Amino acid sequence: MPQAHYQDLGDGIYCIDTALCRDDFAACYLIVEGDAAAFVDSGTYHSVPLIMQALAELGLQPENVKYVIPTHVHLDHAGGAGELMRLCPNATLIVHPKGAPHMIDPAKLIAGATAVYGPEVFARDYGTLTPVPKERVIAAEDGYTFDLNGRKLGFYDTPGHANHHGGIFDERTSSWFTGDTFGISYREFDTEKGAWLFATTTPVAFDPDAWKNTLVKYESKQPKAMLLTHYSRVTELDRLFPLLRQSLQAMVDIALSEEPNAEGRLARIQEKIAQNLVASAQAHGVSFGEDKIRELLALDIDLNGQGLEIWLQRRTKAA
Repeated sequence: MPQAHYQDLGDGIYCIDTALCRDDFAACYLIVEGDAAAFVDSGTYHSVPLIMQALAELGLQPENVKYVIPTHVHLDHAGGAGELMRLCPNATLIVHPKGAPHMIDPAKLIAGATAVYGPEVFARDYGTLTPVPKERVIAAEDGYTFDLNGRKLGFYDTPGHANHHGGIFDERTSSWFTGDTFGISYREFDTEKGAWLFATTTPVAFDPDAWKNTLVKYESKQPKAMLLTHYSRVTELDRLFPLLRQSLQAMVDIALSEEPNAEGRLARIQEKIAQNLVASAQAHGVSFGEDKIRELLALDIDLNGQGLEIWLQRRTKAA
């Protein structure tokens, strides 16, 4: 059995690798306050044994888990939430109101993900989804506050990447758990300039205007750090907020440049995304060659393109 891989970030926060795709690709977080624990995101069904192993190694029992909090219901973030809830009898699931029905009855999530990834990849990467009993679910409205042994946490509506996305603010550390709404920042791309990041526009609910408002909400708390699912903690926020806004606008510009001609559009969008990300990474001082950058970002290029294509289709229907 694979061994749990996790990092102590201090202040009772642990970043746990959920073993999706490759090392340091996707994470969930464990917050520990005394004898109480909370998970933010859950990885996939396949991630749960590793997560429970990390919990045990830190001296905690499943009964100590008070909350499971998916930032949104995309399966790399919430696919294991139901199984975690099954194993942690005292836990309550806190989730966005638009995501709650899918945690209670995951049939549509399974169908949607199978359509995007195909049945073989879905089974390999995501496994299955365990339903969560309705009475154990809190559909958290914007600004919902709760505590973990006196540690104040807040759940906030943070759309843009998905319309069922929530950010969790930890008052203790002035940190946001951002899911996908502070972009993607793989540690392989760190340089002497620090972290590099880019916006993720994956299907199906990309909304750039809502995302811009989410970034303003994030800034309003004057955070000291952002805790990303992909991957781990980033600081230097005075530099990273503008970089993310720049990347977000670049994705919008790429999509709009291809809007007039729908024939073969997806492939052209994906190639432009690849060119943009390669150029941005190289400008940041990343030492990999272009082929290696494209290899590491292949899944993101694919899914970002799909998300932009669906966004353009929504624009056409709304016109």
